[in-house]
Amino acid sequence: MATRFDVEERWPELFAQLDDTQRRAVVQSLASAWHEGWEPNREDVENLTDEARGAIDAAEYRRRAHAAARRRTAAVAR
Repeated sequence: MATRFDVEERWPELFAQLDDTQRRAVVQSLASAWHEGWEPNREDVENLTDEARGAIDAAEYRRRAHAAARRRTAAVAR
């Protein structure tokens, strides 16, 4: 696990269109997952910021998350 949580520094363009409340909510959600062992990746961060700013709805967010999980599971199974 990375020793530093730096998603805003790694992908600032994903946070640029969020207001302060949206940004805080996204960062808190991602930080919680990171503390549980999740490693930040651009796809997951982009999906959550897209949902937070209203570019996608909750159903699309879930579809993307499930598709990403299936791809990662398949890659590990190889």
